[in-house]
Amino acid sequence: MSERMHDIGRDRHLPFIDLLRITPDSAKGGEARISIELSPELQNRHAGGHVGVLTTLLDCAMSHAAMSKVEYTREVMTIDMSVAFLNLAQGHVVAIGKAIGGGRTVCFCEARITNADGGLAARAMGTFKYRNID
Repeated sequence: MSERMHDIGRDRHLPFIDLLRITPDSAKGGEARISIELSPELQNRHAGGHVGVLTTLLDCAMSHAAMSKVEYTREVMTIDMSVAFLNLAQGHVVAIGKAIGGGRTVCFCEARITNADGGLAARAMGTFKYRNID
C-alpha cells in the first residue's frame, strides 16, 4: 500500500476519484466545489455524463462540505442520498456541496451540478455520518 493511502482528511487519496479525474477545487466552512471534465469515456449514449459519474461527483461535493464543516478533523460515511437528474450534464461541470444542518454525529447536505453554461443538470440531498479518523 502506498504512503498516500494513509493520508487523512483533506489529503486522503482515493484511487476511484483519481480514476474519474474528479478535481476537488475548494472546501471550507461547510461548502465545497468539485469539478470534472466529462470526457467521452464518462458519458452515456446521449453524450451526457453517466449517472454513476454524476452521483459520485455529488457525493464528493457533499462529503467535502461535511468534512470542511468540522475542518477535516473527522471523516464521513454516506448514510443516505437522493438524486434528481434534470438535464444532460456536458463538458466541464461543477458540483457545489453545502452542509445545511446536523449535529455531532450526522451532517445533512445538499449539492447541485451545473454545466459550463450555468444550466442546472442535477441536484442531491444526503445524510453523512461523522467518524473519527483512524
